[in-house]
Amino acid sequence: MTETFTPPRRFAVPGRVPVSDQAAAQWHTATLTEIRRETPHAATFRFAVPGWAGHLPGQHLLLRLTAADGYTAQRHYSIASAPDDRGHLEVTLDQVPDGEVSGWFHTVARPGDRVEVRGPLSGFFAWPGDRPALLVGAGSGVVPLMSMVRHHRARGLDVPLRLLVSARSPEELIYAREFGAETTPVFTRSAPEGVSVGRMAAAHVAPLLAEQPPGGWEAYVCGSNAFAEHASRLLVAAGQPVDRIRIERFG
Repeated sequence: MTETFTPPRRFAVPGRVPVSDQAAAQWHTATLTEIRRETPHAATFRFAVPGWAGHLPGQHLLLRLTAADGYTAQRHYSIASAPDDRGHLEVTLDQVPDGEVSGWFHTVARPGDRVEVRGPLSGFFAWPGDRPALLVGAGSGVVPLMSMVRHHRARGLDVPLRLLVSARSPEELIYAREFGAETTPVFTRSAPEGVSVGRMAAAHVAPLLAEQPPGGWEAYVCGSNAFAEHASRLLVAAGQPVDRIRIERFG
């Protein structure tokens, strides 16, 4: 989604919203508790959210800012944290040029600030941890996939999970400090010495399809429209069934 408005200087939470019978329809006050820099252009924002009903890895939320004059701005963001992180949520945001909401988070927001969140939303892209998962992402598309990786680790799940993630350079690889043996990075602009540079290709995908576990992979693809189309074609060409590819796009 393109962000085009000029943000007010400061946002604050408005009056209470009536409680809905459905947890996902209820707005919750979220207090910013921590900001972690991930890359030069991306940061993770951690919130304390009392009363949050929980989520599944891969789901997203609706976040709302309200200015003193009553002006509101809201955006959909993937949840980066694992479901086991009770009472807390994390989102990781790129700083979008001229972005209204992302700009406020990157330049104004401080611990103690409050926003509103509603969710979790969408079950299509969710991974409950009950089937082998092949995760493919690019740029900030890795955010919902990281929730799945964290869930896999937190629960000590035996079900196979692999992550193939694309970034322009090691410096722009979100969550680089957290990745382990389950992750294969692909760099499109620059890479460490001895690592090839280029777009994600069949050579990256084929080995993962060749090692399919019993029952096969459930593939989750997240990224820009162009990346989602490209990665999906690679998966299908390597033998992944079309009906077992779940796609989340942004842009």
